[in-house]
Amino acid sequence: MGRALRADAERSVRAILEAAEQVFAQDAGASMEQVAEAAGLTRITVHRRFANRQALLEALAISAKQQLIDAIEEARPDAAPALVALHRVTANVLRVKNTWRFTLSHATAHTPAAAALWGEINTHTVNLMNRAQREGLLAPDADLEWTRQVYYALLSEAINKPGAEQDPDALATLVIDTLLHGAGPRG
Repeated sequence: MGRALRADAERSVRAILEAAEQVFAQDAGASMEQVAEAAGLTRITVHRRFANRQALLEALAISAKQQLIDAIEEARPDAAPALVALHRVTANVLRVKNTWRFTLSHATAHTPAAAALWGEINTHTVNLMNRAQREGLLAPDADLEWTRQVYYALLSEAINKPGAEQDPDALATLVIDTLLHGAGPRG
């Protein structure tokens, strides 16, 4: 019986987080009551799971970052050549970023849990950049910290590109091509 309650509670939390993403994307100042209504739950249920709006925002940040990690790991970046891994990771991350646009662009204070997840995301990214450099995709003297920052900026720009409902694989190709070759002539 406890198990069913736990599964029910997990479904409620998931419904609240998904509804909050949608509601806050439309109105960043929306109330917890509006989130509850969108989730098809009572305000009391939402408050039982999240004491206040800040707690909900923090849970959104943690959930979205965990989904980014899951997307990176699902791409199995160590199981393919760096270029293939970079494409898979990029496409998967763009899918998550598209689903969690508000949360991943909303500046919330990093709780220790969110900061740890962000550190894990950075570690995965740096490891992939190191592989790309070792495999000759990036110049031997490339500043990998700068490259990571540029990569993140390209991901943000891709997701905000007009008509960003484009295929994540096509956007990933655009991001990687820009990262590796810039906008200058080939030759």
